[in-house]
Amino acid sequence: MNAFFIWLESSSLSLWVRGESGADMAFPVIISLHAIGMGFLAGIASMINLRILGVAPKVPLGCLAAFLPVAWLALAINVVSGVLLLVGYPTKALTNWVFYVKLLCLAGALWGFLHLRRQVLLAPTPLSAARLVAYQRVAALATLLWVAAIVAGRLLAYTYIHLMS
Repeated sequence: MNAFFIWLESSSLSLWVRGESGADMAFPVIISLHAIGMGFLAGIASMINLRILGVAPKVPLGCLAAFLPVAWLALAINVVSGVLLLVGYPTKALTNWVFYVKLLCLAGALWGFLHLRRQVLLAPTPLSAARLVAYQRVAALATLLWVAAIVAGRLLAYTYIHLMS
């Protein structure tokens, strides 16, 4: 595994991300885009979750579907920027258990987002009270998972053992 880390860390893309090939602003731009993308994605998902949990009851759930294109764009930005950050510092991330916690929380939060999008926002018929309670549980759990993913992501900067191989 160490040979893979050394190979990846010496690649031109990894050097570019870290600013070691003359692109001094690459890393700050990538990390900024990652933070902005996460803010939009987690913010939109949390807005939907909070509405399902009863906040702003006068806002129709179907109206929140208008924010989905922004969420998809934010997800795309986060996937690209996240992969670039991983390529820049693969040893730092892949040898840190917090990184895997982040990925698990993110997977659960995205599952909740997709599930609620399909079952609630894009549902052809209004929800019954019993079904709403089940989706409120999903919304509450997904919100906690978004928070946990963001906290784990921030902790990555402070919990690594090896920065590079």
